[in-house]
Amino acid sequence: MTEKKNSTKKELVSWMFAIVFGIVVALVCREYIFSPVVVKGASMIPTYENKDVIIVSKISHIDRFDHVVFKAPYEDEYYIKRVIGLPGDTIEMSEDILKVNGVEYEEQYVNRDGANSLQNRITENFTLEEITGNQKVPEGFIFVLGDNRLKSADSRHYGLIPLDSILGESKLRIFPFQDIKLFW
Repeated sequence: MTEKKNSTKKELVSWMFAIVFGIVVALVCREYIFSPVVVKGASMIPTYENKDVIIVSKISHIDRFDHVVFKAPYEDEYYIKRVIGLPGDTIEMSEDILKVNGVEYEEQYVNRDGANSLQNRITENFTLEEITGNQKVPEGFIFVLGDNRLKSADSRHYGLIPLDSILGESKLRIFPFQDIKLFW
């Protein structure tokens, strides 16, 4: 009888250890490696819809055109936007054509569905210097824009984003299930 009690006790301790170990691993992963985030708003349509659930990598290297989640400059929220300018870049928007370091980029990801026939452009003309006072994106900062330019508060409105305010890069949309997508 005592042997059975000891065996049951050992199994219970083993299960408790496995559960605690699993919780610790999950918490460490969530804190340092990846985190789920719920998209709020329409600023990234068509790439993301309101209430999409994404997985954000906290260990990714940030490149131009990545989708990053960062601490909002003026509220206790996280925003998701597309990286347009990296440190050292010059940025200009002219007649709906993005120019980074003098190179023109076609922005196929920009939502153009909300434009009416009287509207000439989706994105107003600007230069980085007009918006931020800087000719180039300074070290330690990035310049971001939403894909739904007509409904996005982004670097055009609140300036450059400090790199240390970035939570991470969106790597995977996991909800809604019919729209699961891996972003590389």
